[in-house]
Amino acid sequence: MPTTTGSPTKAKAIFLKDYPEGMPTSSLFEMRDVSVTAPQEDALLLRTVWMSVDPYMRGRMNPHIKSYIPPFSLDHPLDGGAVSEVMVSNHQGFKAGDYVVGFSGGWQEYHVSNGEGLQKVDGGVAPLSAYLGVLGMPGITAWAGMSQILNPVEGETLFVSGAAGAVGSLVCQLGKLKGMRVVGTAGSKEKCQWLEDEIGCDVALNYKDYPDSRALTKALSQAAPKGINCYFENVGGMHLEAALNCIAFGGRIALCGMISQYNNKAPEAGPNNLVNMIGRGVLAQGFIVSNYMHLVPQFVGEVAPLLAQGKVQFRETVYEGLAKAPEAFLGLFKGDNFGKAVIRIGPDRIA
Repeated sequence: MPTTTGSPTKAKAIFLKDYPEGMPTSSLFEMRDVSVTAPQEDALLLRTVWMSVDPYMRGRMNPHIKSYIPPFSLDHPLDGGAVSEVMVSNHQGFKAGDYVVGFSGGWQEYHVSNGEGLQKVDGGVAPLSAYLGVLGMPGITAWAGMSQILNPVEGETLFVSGAAGAVGSLVCQLGKLKGMRVVGTAGSKEKCQWLEDEIGCDVALNYKDYPDSRALTKALSQAAPKGINCYFENVGGMHLEAALNCIAFGGRIALCGMISQYNNKAPEAGPNNLVNMIGRGVLAQGFIVSNYMHLVPQFVGEVAPLLAQGKVQFRETVYEGLAKAPEAFLGLFKGDNFGKAVIRIGPDRIA
């Protein structure tokens, strides 16, 4: 028998009106009324409580480039990671009132799911929003890049670009827990202070203080006098050039993202110092989080206890209401977010 706590017939959702060229603008997003259909057998009606905006979504706004994830459709609501409450259940694995997290359902107040990819969450370890950040996709990304690619060693030096973001801040903390010297970059004095005082970075550099890769290289070489053994790449551009100038022999690079290039209208010139990788025996590997989803139990087993014990900190920038989702997304490319950007769509009975 179906279980229910209420079933609306109309809801709000955000659509992409056109595909952007260069930096997206708020005019490309439109909120519309959509019909809410009743779930069929083995399906659920979900109410979005929290939704996530993430840099990878920019790639889904280009229909001409083949990627690991399909582009957004102009005919359907945008979607993304969300924590939702089960409102109607015709699925034996879930009941009304359960909270679940999954990689679809964002950018809309309600959606129907067949239950695939959903995991129950209870808010016992951390707030529900954390399952979109430190205990969610960004957290898995940070953990996988460190454990599966960089293989950190005590005493080594770790450099993290975009260190105050949802991924970067956890990378920094995992590095410190491994006994590494950690150097990070961020885009404001406040963020750098947080990285040093709360996250534990040995040195945090405000990249806005450095006009080019030469200046950043000088600062980075002073912060990492023995060279960089591990580089977690989130930004690209002059960060990558500086890292390659300071990379140590046998250095490892985890290529997670290059947010500085996502809105370029024309290809950016590549680093002219890739040759450094040859003589220094550097290993660089790109990765996407979906390749490591089978390791989620191991990730949770390691990170959740650290969070519960206060050994891992996280920060969120919270936006209120679905209408704020475009602003939150665009803010990612201007450095507006401090930690994970999340949008509260509806009431959270666990908060």
